[in-house]
Amino acid sequence: MNKNQKRSECPLSCSLDMWGDKWSLLIIRDMMFYNKSTYGDFLKSEEGIATNILSARLLALEENEIIEKVDNPGTKARVFYKLTQKGIELFPILVEIHLWAEKYLTIPPNIKAIIKEAKKDKEGFIKSSIKELKKA
Repeated sequence: MNKNQKRSECPLSCSLDMWGDKWSLLIIRDMMFYNKSTYGDFLKSEEGIATNILSARLLALEENEIIEKVDNPGTKARVFYKLTQKGIELFPILVEIHLWAEKYLTIPPNIKAIIKEAKKDKEGFIKSSIKELKKA
């Protein structure tokens, strides 16, 4: 849904309209945790997003100013995507989703290690991670 369309005035509803579908959250996850930045990178994610869905979600995230497209001349990938400040500020939400998932789902060891680190000092983990995302 583009940024000018609203189903209601509810903050949760409006937020979910911008970034709350499963594919958008996975794109944001890939950018935050796996340093993915190109169309091809996102296509290689294990969830297997279809090309038409990927194009639509990247466009919606861009229209809602969660990500931005940056020209990348001189490389095979002509453009890459990066999180905006608005996108970076979603990091604490993704951390909370991971903490919730740890309670109710089986978590792979590599992700479990990240969650363990986050639980030691959640605020410090979030602050340092956001600082790193801003550098990227």
